[in-house]
This record gives sequence, C-alpha cells and structure tokens, in this order.
Amino acid sequence: MAAGLLALRLAWRQLWSEKARLASAIAGVMFACVLVFMQLGFRAALFDSATAVIGAMRGDLFLMHPLTTASFRPEPMPRARAWQVLALPEVERAVPIYLAQATWRNPEDGTRRSIQLIGVEADAGVLDFPGLAPILDRLKRADTIAFDRRSRPEFGAVARLLEERGPFEVQVGNRDMEVVGLIEIGPSFGADGNIVLSDVNFRRVVKERQVSAIDLVAIRLRPGADVLDVQRRLRDLLPPDAMVLTQAQLHAHERGYWEEATPIGFIFSFGSLMGLVVGMVIVYQILFSDIAGHLKEYATLKALGYSNLYLSQVVLGAALILAVTGFVPGMLVSALLYDVVGSATYLPLSMDVARASSVFAMIFTMCAVAGLLAMRKLRDANPADMF
Repeated sequence: MAAGLLALRLAWRQLWSEKARLASAIAGVMFACVLVFMQLGFRAALFDSATAVIGAMRGDLFLMHPLTTASFRPEPMPRARAWQVLALPEVERAVPIYLAQATWRNPEDGTRRSIQLIGVEADAGVLDFPGLAPILDRLKRADTIAFDRRSRPEFGAVARLLEERGPFEVQVGNRDMEVVGLIEIGPSFGADGNIVLSDVNFRRVVKERQVSAIDLVAIRLRPGADVLDVQRRLRDLLPPDAMVLTQAQLHAHERGYWEEATPIGFIFSFGSLMGLVVGMVIVYQILFSDIAGHLKEYATLKALGYSNLYLSQVVLGAALILAVTGFVPGMLVSALLYDVVGSATYLPLSMDVARASSVFAMIFTMCAVAGLLAMRKLRDANPADMF
C-alpha cells in the first residue's frame, strides 16, 4: 500500500514538473470524455424517446402485428383479435390502440408538419401520460385532442395559446379539431410531436383507415393471473398475424428497431469508440514523452534497486491521475452541454450516476491501456547504458 502511494506521488511530481504537457494531457482526456458522454447521451436519448409511448402504456400483455417494425410505422391487424383474447377467463379487458401520423397545421403561421396520433378509448386506463387523467372527460367529446406540450416549437406555441384563449381549433389532417388540454410525451427520432385523442376521433381524422384495422391491443388480466401462462395460451389461440408480447418484450422490440434495424445506434456507439481511441493516443503520446524525458531518472531508480514492477506502478499512477483530472471537468462540461442540447432538441438528455460511472470506467481503461503501451519505453532505462 505504501509503495503504491509512493509511486502515485512520484507520478504526480513528474507530471507537475511539465505543466504545459500536463495541461495538454488533461485537455485530451477531457475531450475524449466529453465526446463519449455526448455520444452515449444521444444514444440513450434515442432509446428513451423512442420507447416513451410504449413505456406509458399500461397492460399485462400486448398484441402486435409481426410485421410492425416500430410504433411510428405500425402494420395494422384485424380488430377481431382484441375480442378473441376475451375467450380466456383470465383476460379482464382488451383495449385497441391506434397509431398513425397526420399533418398538423401550425395555428400561428399555417405551416404543415407531420405529427404522431395516438388513439385509444378515453377511459380505458391504458395510457399514463402526465396531464392526461384530468382531461379524459373532455377527450370523449367529438373532435377534441390533447397536445403534447414537449413537441417541437415548429408546431406552434400551443401551450401559450391554450392559456390565453382556452380550448381552440386547429387543423389535423383535413379536419378541424379542438385542443382541450396538454400532456407530456416528448419528441423522438420518429416523431417531432404527439397528440392523444379518442378512438372515435382518431377514425374521424384518419378516414382512410378501415374501422376493422387496429395497431396494438393492450390486455389487462384479472388479479392473480399468470402472465406467462396466459401469453403461451394466447399464442396457441391466435392466428399468426398477431404477436403476444409482455410490456418488457414490446419495449425491447421498439428499442431493437433503432439499435439494429437503423444505423443510428451503431453511429453513436462508433462515435464513442472513436473518442476513446483519440483520447488513448493523446495519453499514450504524453506518457511516452514523459518516460523518454525522464529516462535517466528511471535508470537511476533501477540502479538503486527499484524493480520494473514499481516503475510500472509509477506509469499507471500517472495514467490514473490523468483519468481523474480529465474526467471531472469533462463530466461538468458534458452536463452543461446536456442542458443546452436538451433545450434545443427537446430530447431527454440528463446526467445520471450509471452513465457517469460507466464513462469513468471507459476513461480509466483508456488511460491504463495507453500507460501499458507507453511502459515499453521503460526497457530502454538500462543503468549500464545510461552511465
């Protein structure tokens, strides 16, 4: 323990003796840290925003067409599937859910933009968006909608207009609808905004949709029912045009689309890897130069009886110091950037302990690998050659 602390102290003094080089190393590690934080933050925001609608659905099981790749591009299935599941006594209720995109006319400047529609029986209790419960009765009326207050600003200042005017008319698709309340969902990479409306009003807006076609079915089971057993029996009961999924499986299916079926998830992961590679190269160059500049001192320590293991501890100690001193400012800068980017994009970007811990582990590993590579220079610290 004492030898380790002594090696760490020696590493700090070596780094501190070259303040310009130390500053460059810290800046390099901080750059890599910020790049990794931002890439992982964007990746997490992608998955969190893409699964926000799915995560707000309340059901024990769900039916979905096998060809549905993501919630923003569903494949309709027959409405009869919702009634077939009622054949099992454990099923208490089956609620159809409708998903589609329509054009929204900005109530301020008249521009049009695509918006996500979420249609469901108003009092079914299968959606749990913040702000939805107090306005459920209003959504039962004809031609009424609830607007997502976290939608992109290009849809107009709907929250302000609602506060100033009260309920007011907007155009969704080719139909005039009345905004009667606000909910909170947030944009995603598949939809810039959202509105919730009753199943009846959904069919009024999406007139081309057949009445018999639905996109999802939320299934509520009776208390005490075995979810996995009911899932297995429903799979045997239903035809192959309906998959039976738990909410966790539905969530994983949605996430899997963005992670595997699109290049976005790979791009963010690759960006994180490139940040680590760049940081490792910078740290390696700094440590290699530091060893080369103090090669006579290392040779003297060897002549005094210090082993290669001890000298390796000094190098790894320097790597640890660079990891910590670069990570702390990098995390603070990243947290600031999260706020800036989150405010600009309306994506859920936030710093959390799990991400900070994983990034520190990556940065420390990066610096440690750079230190191990730089230690090869210690072989040149031969007292016989130096003196």
